[in-house]
Amino acid sequence: MTKGLASAGSALVTSPEWVDEVLLRGADDDRCLYSGGPVDRAALRRLVAQRQARLTEAGLRAGGSLALRLPPSVAYVANLLAGWRIGAQVSLLDHRLTAFEVDAALDRLAPQVVVEPGRITSSPLSPFADVEETVTARPGRPAGTPHAVIQLSSGSTGPSKVIGRTAADLVAEIERYTRIDGVPLPGERIIVLASMVHVLGLVGALLYGLHAGVQVRPPERLTGDSVLDAVAAEATPATVLGVPFHIGLLASVVDPPRLPQLKRMTTGGEAVPAATATAFTERYGVPLGNMWGMTEVGVIATDLFGEHRPALTPAPGLQVVERGGELWVSRPESPYVGLSDPDRWADGWLHTRDTGAVDPDTGLVTVKGRLDSQVSVGGLKVDLTEVEATLAELPGVVAAVVLHDDVITAYAQLDAPATAASVQAGLAERLAAYKRPRRVHVLDAMPRTTTGKLVRDRSVLRAAAAGNGVPR
Repeated sequence: MTKGLASAGSALVTSPEWVDEVLLRGADDDRCLYSGGPVDRAALRRLVAQRQARLTEAGLRAGGSLALRLPPSVAYVANLLAGWRIGAQVSLLDHRLTAFEVDAALDRLAPQVVVEPGRITSSPLSPFADVEETVTARPGRPAGTPHAVIQLSSGSTGPSKVIGRTAADLVAEIERYTRIDGVPLPGERIIVLASMVHVLGLVGALLYGLHAGVQVRPPERLTGDSVLDAVAAEATPATVLGVPFHIGLLASVVDPPRLPQLKRMTTGGEAVPAATATAFTERYGVPLGNMWGMTEVGVIATDLFGEHRPALTPAPGLQVVERGGELWVSRPESPYVGLSDPDRWADGWLHTRDTGAVDPDTGLVTVKGRLDSQVSVGGLKVDLTEVEATLAELPGVVAAVVLHDDVITAYAQLDAPATAASVQAGLAERLAAYKRPRRVHVLDAMPRTTTGKLVRDRSVLRAAAAGNGVPR
């Protein structure tokens, strides 16, 4: 445990002072953020104090409720930390949600103060915006739970769940990061591509970076060349943090320069196909690390050196077990707000709904897919995860989802010269007839959540296929 966390103690993280002790502590000239230029810790503390005064003026008090709907930006960071310093509960809404989705979320969460974008002057391709925010008081209700942050699940498999995490829980995850071999070290940089509204970017980049003295730096634009420019901008080691979707950004660079600063790329959210991982490491000469986590608990297991792919090592302080084919993760209390479903959390265990295995000798965890991926076809068991992985490995397949929708149905995004016929031929060589998709929909672009995950909701995929034409 590092000094800031040790000094916080279990009592402090239940009060607003944890922000100063765990996140804002450090030398005034420590460059903790980068947005058009370096932002040192003294400047960040001033920005947080300014936002704190503004939120207080709007009526926010300890025990109150605040909703942030800001793009990743210095304004987002300052308002988030200011809300926590006041002692308020902060709900995070992705700025890419539609007005309809935002209204539904606000009705559901009923915050007392909302911070939204006003004027945005940066490029739409910039992952870190220049934004002037607006602060609005509304007739909401104070926080009904002790959670410091409220997040909505990604919604990749259906309606979002409301998930709460206490300050103590966030500090515990930060502490887990400090004990994981391969994370960025003090004085290094995180080139962050993952959204800071969601758990990977929020804790794995922003909160851990602020605590550990690691500069959090987004690229100027969300392009492969810009990501490499951000790596090359300083001499200190840099880790690129994103989701598998972002691997394509670096793959798009035709002739990448040699970058001794590049330490690794780490992805979370979905498994990376072996062929993709191999191509990345051969091209850039650095590890492609992998993380498994959930909004409900944060980082669960990692393989930051790419040594055990697809297996991972549980994060320090967490226990992962397999029960009836499902992976369970130790968690002392339910993360769900307004939900007491024993099928999701019970007796100190979070039911991940992921299938997998835990090696009894090494403790390594292998995540195999979703619990609902096992189906029966003519009395024979088919693991849709296997079918999807086989499809994703075929030449020309950019992304794929396989579901059981009356019959095994595949949705795929292809690069030329791949076609539905070539995909079907490739599957015929690799899978028994009863495992193969009966329908293959070729989409121009696979639907994704705001975090870059492939959408697996049947209704969304059906609508995308209908808009793309008939099955091919």
